[in-house]
Amino acid sequence: MAPVPAPVADGIPRPLLRRLLGGMSVFTLLMTIPQVLTIWLGRQAGGVSVWSWGAYLLSALLWFFYGLQKRDKNIYLPCIGWIALDCGVIAGVLMYG
Repeated sequence: MAPVPAPVADGIPRPLLRRLLGGMSVFTLLMTIPQVLTIWLGRQAGGVSVWSWGAYLLSALLWFFYGLQKRDKNIYLPCIGWIALDCGVIAGVLMYG
């Protein structure tokens, strides 16, 4: 018989925690889209730091490769979206900043 997974994070069961994390990944990606649209459609990148977004890109790349190594789709799939959005912001800042 397989062992029963133990609850984590103050009693939140793992399946629920994974669903919450997946939902937050989608939510935070969607919340970043207005920043990208402001830069590209409005051609305004004032106040947007290429250094900050570069750090976000580096983080997304590291998490992507970690997720691939662990074969965890909950880690690497959202990173694809983050890499795309981060590159979009960085390119827009370089172009319109």
